[in-house]
Amino acid sequence: MNPVDPIALEIFKNLFISVAEEMGVTLGRTAYSPNIKERRDFSCACFLADGRMIAQAAHIPVHLGAMPASVRAALESFSQWRPGDLVVLNDPYLGGTHLPDITMVSPVLVEGREDPPFFVASRAHHADVGGMSPGSMPLATEIYQEGLIIPPIKLIEAGRLNQAVFDLILRNVRTPAERRGDLAAQMAAHRVGEHRLQEIVAHYGLDQVLRFAGWLLAYAERMTRLAVERIPDGVYRFRDELDDDGFSAAGAGWSGRPESSVGSSAPVIQATITVQGDQMTVDFTGSSPAVIGPLNAVRAITESATWYVIRCLAGPDVPVNSGTFAPVTVVVPRGSLLDADPPHAVAAGNVETSQRIVDVVLGALAQALPDLIPAASQGTMNNLTIGGTDPERGTPFAYYETIGGGTGAGPAGPGLGGVHVHMTNTMNTPIEALEYAYPVRVRRYELRRGSGGGGRYRGGDGVIREIEFLCPATVTLLTERRRTAPYGLQGGEPGAPGRNLLIRQGKASDLPGKVQIRVEPGDILSVHTPGGGGWGSPSDHTEN
Repeated sequence: MNPVDPIALEIFKNLFISVAEEMGVTLGRTAYSPNIKERRDFSCACFLADGRMIAQAAHIPVHLGAMPASVRAALESFSQWRPGDLVVLNDPYLGGTHLPDITMVSPVLVEGREDPPFFVASRAHHADVGGMSPGSMPLATEIYQEGLIIPPIKLIEAGRLNQAVFDLILRNVRTPAERRGDLAAQMAAHRVGEHRLQEIVAHYGLDQVLRFAGWLLAYAERMTRLAVERIPDGVYRFRDELDDDGFSAAGAGWSGRPESSVGSSAPVIQATITVQGDQMTVDFTGSSPAVIGPLNAVRAITESATWYVIRCLAGPDVPVNSGTFAPVTVVVPRGSLLDADPPHAVAAGNVETSQRIVDVVLGALAQALPDLIPAASQGTMNNLTIGGTDPERGTPFAYYETIGGGTGAGPAGPGLGGVHVHMTNTMNTPIEALEYAYPVRVRRYELRRGSGGGGRYRGGDGVIREIEFLCPATVTLLTERRRTAPYGLQGGEPGAPGRNLLIRQGKASDLPGKVQIRVEPGDILSVHTPGGGGWGSPSDHTEN
């Protein structure tokens, strides 16, 4: 067989991807929580023995770009691996992203070799991992308030569950039965991934499989370098700011007045992109220092968001693996908002700051590629967590979701409305599933007409989602683009900022973008998500 046979290379690319995809199918179908089962807030991938990623399924971008850091943390913590081993971790400062994202890593051992040639990994967002508020996405000032911190630990060793560790995890969450089911679903996904890779090795031979894995890494790097070469050499800069620092502008002391949502601190994200030939450096020097609230990101998040943009430029046919990231150097000042030191809170860095990093990198590249880069999308995941005690079941509940919005218009046409954008790739929780599982009622769910920015092509519209509470509950919102609007490009207008409201006894009050409140039966939360920016001058508007 020709070692660079493109047909064989494509076959192996899809073989590796199929392993990750089947892991995902297993995880989604066997999970308990709506966030994993319905919204599919999880990711799966395959790795070589040295921690390089060789394949990922089309799951959550913010997970997959950061997951190699978790695999490296597991490899650094354990040098000996036996069949049936499985490591669990969620520590953002040891390879994780934020505490609700629990990662598992397990070896794939094959006959005739003592050390594992492959690893498989999964990451799933668990609806509660303890902490100071239900859903584990609080307005925190340090990571200890956000939930249970799990360093790399062997949850399963040689096929035997470490019951003490498992019990410790379940004892520190509000919904232990749901967590038990979701963790078991991840374990089942790993067994599927391990078996499928072993089958591939048994069929083709280990040397052949490793050879093609190496060629796929080299191919992805080569194709990404070609994409970078198409960008004109030069230096491109862009800066944007978050609405606030995630704490001082809101917090538990919400007064009910709209002005309480505007804080004095607006953290800045700044990027300088240098393109020279087939290499790119993205330097975030000039970004704000770490903040008091949970908007801080760990380095893995910043790298993940940057690599996501490059992956989009490379095109859909380029395999996504560690080779894809090789041509791009990411420079992040230590101790900054984008590479915070422990014990800074980081829950929103994964979901909100990551979105703004994408906006900044795209904004810089729009100067080099004005006829390719779209305007800003909604720039937020609109994170909502709800927790309390279900009066009918008499059991605690915790629910987490993100809410879609508008995508930015681009030179090829208008933006999409009511979809999840960029670093999130989840689905919506069906209303029937939400109302069946939790004591809430969805009163309204529709497009927010006219919220997309005007231009030659309009930005996509956001959505309006209204949830009525049927019992007392604690609600936390972590949202962005309530003060700053998603930018338009090439003369396009910005999208409409989002808005959060609490409707109580028929009277609507504005809520801050980041807030924790106590709600009573009959209260209605109304979330209006941002629209995407427009592209091109409105005077050149065409019907779309």
